[in-house]
Amino acid sequence: MTHTLKLPDQDSAICDYKLIGTPIAFPASPPVFNRIAYAAAHIVSDPLRDSTPWGSPAIDWDATLAFRHHLWSLGFKIAEAMDTAQRGMGVDWPVARELIRRSLAESRTVPGADLACGAGTDQLAPENAKTLQDVIDAYETQIDFIEAEGGRAVMMASRALARIARSAEDYRAVYGNILAQTREKVVLHWLGDMFDPQLAGYWGSSSFDKALETVLAIINDNRDKVEGIKISLLDNASEIELRKRLPEGVLCFTGDDFNYAELIEGDGERYSHALLGIFDAVAPSASKALAHLAKGETQAFRSIIEPTVPLSRKIFEAPTQYYKAGVVFLAWLNGHQPHFIMPAGMQSARGIVHYADIFRLADQANVLDKPDLAVARMTSLMQVYGL
Repeated sequence: MTHTLKLPDQDSAICDYKLIGTPIAFPASPPVFNRIAYAAAHIVSDPLRDSTPWGSPAIDWDATLAFRHHLWSLGFKIAEAMDTAQRGMGVDWPVARELIRRSLAESRTVPGADLACGAGTDQLAPENAKTLQDVIDAYETQIDFIEAEGGRAVMMASRALARIARSAEDYRAVYGNILAQTREKVVLHWLGDMFDPQLAGYWGSSSFDKALETVLAIINDNRDKVEGIKISLLDNASEIELRKRLPEGVLCFTGDDFNYAELIEGDGERYSHALLGIFDAVAPSASKALAHLAKGETQAFRSIIEPTVPLSRKIFEAPTQYYKAGVVFLAWLNGHQPHFIMPAGMQSARGIVHYADIFRLADQANVLDKPDLAVARMTSLMQVYGL
């Protein structure tokens, strides 16, 4: 069946667009990968109960957990309650805590399902942090909860720590204190300020080289408690330098939504594992590509994964922190939720031309799983914009 619709272009002209993509077939059972692959998952709003979406967004728990089953069925681990779930951008700690509790419980019903949970300090407003102990206490609260529920933590970057830390030693003190207490190994998270401007100067310096030395010192001081580190700087050279210098047994997880294809494939000597928000949006393609990579079929891996990169670069374009809108947009187009509404109304963070570009790139990357539905929903969105 031919699918054609009208979409705006960058010159504000309305043009016919004819779909050319072919949906990716879903596997009969979860495939096996030779890379650890976490998909950072979004949450689904419940607009019928969302009376104060900016202050206390309502969550559709059934749809949210169904999407986790979708990711598990494709072979992914889940990075739960991370920035993709709008931590600090509509989702506060009480909502995140309930998300973690429910997802951990749900994972126990699925053979082989696995997840790690974001632990931060977002219950502590940055302006209320007066001492490093305030930050430590906030981290302790979240990690204690995750571990009490039987989970493992991803230690997210802290806006409060970025605000009050005065040196690299402050970071070493806070991270050392927390890592000394954890029962399970932790994944650290190096999130660049393009994802969150409040994290500028994290690790005590705006210089990558100096920040790297601090990160490596923290890891070497606590090697028995660090599973790995996710680096999200959208700079493949920085990630390659980090993974080259990591101590043996400590893993590098790419969070580079611009360059993930080449970083996951590696250079023949080293490669990155993955903890990516884009895997939420392109899960069937990423799953199929990773399954080929596990078989040594690198050309097949590239042929599937590389067309998703231009789409990811569009979704994560500046201002990058609004990428969640593109991720949820594709979940809506693909039928994983019945509406395009986000916590705090974050769908309004991008304009209709941005969404039209995503639609075209998603089609060209074979990411539109149900073309009939995608066309119908995109057409309805155009009508909302008066087009």
